Amino acid sequence: MNENPMVPDLALPEEPAERSLSGVASMGHAVVPGEIDISHGTILYLDDVTVSFDGFRALNALTLSINAGELRCIIGPNGAGKTTMMDVITGKTEPDSGKVFLGQSIDLTRMNEPSIARAGIGRKFQKPTVFEQHPVWENLELAMKADKGWWASLRARLDREAQARIEETLALIGLESEARRLAGELSHGQKQRLEIGMLLMQKPALLLLDEPAAGMTDDETMQLAELLNHLRGSCSMMVVEHDMEFVAALSGEKGKVTVMAEGRVLAHGTLDEVKRDETVIESYLGR
Repeated sequence: MNENPMVPDLALPEEPAERSLSGVASMGHAVVPGEIDISHGTILYLDDVTVSFDGFRALNALTLSINAGELRCIIGPNGAGKTTMMDVITGKTEPDSGKVFLGQSIDLTRMNEPSIARAGIGRKFQKPTVFEQHPVWENLELAMKADKGWWASLRARLDREAQARIEETLALIGLESEARRLAGELSHGQKQRLEIGMLLMQKPALLLLDEPAAGMTDDETMQLAELLNHLRGSCSMMVVEHDMEFVAALSGEKGKVTVMAEGRVLAHGTLDEVKRDETVIESYLGR
């Protein structure tokens, strides 16, 4: 398997038989084939998920849900299980026990990584992954969903709709003036925004972002916060982050923040609420 986390999204193999997007949900709501059932308002649900590595419990009966259209920040100390949680959601790690559902009917534990990406989940790792020897424009073109391999996608002529989508995405991520520049020549912050743009070309229902502000300048961090806030409501987002100023810029006064520690949820609430929680102060924030 190619280790590049973007490639499974770009080269689309045949649909595995285990993916099922049709049927009837438990409450009798008909599920439309090819769509995520968010009739109950939840797009992601982890129930009692446990993952162990050589006797160490990276996730310990973790239960967590994300509402459709929500931007949820996840904070916690190193080793809290945040990255392992994302690995489970995206199919990189198989849980020992527990359930992970996208919407009401898509059982992610029965799917592989490419099929999970096709189902509507995009993941951004801490280190930006872009095609550095190709221009910014072609990076977005390569990331576009198509029944082609990445090389065929590169050589194919874009139709007007596809060109418009790329132009809109360039404007959204603030890289219009860099469209013909090689991705490898971009600054770290620009590469981070480009990768988010590549994920957006896939039209994800849920974006997972693992410490996206790491290594950024203060200005770049605020530019990224502005971008993610602009995306709010267009797709659901889970943002794992240590930079509390960045978290504050995303969560605002009413946004929900989840604190993880020792593989499970330690606290949940607004940023102000969790910062005043005694258990959070003791295990993470300090006095």
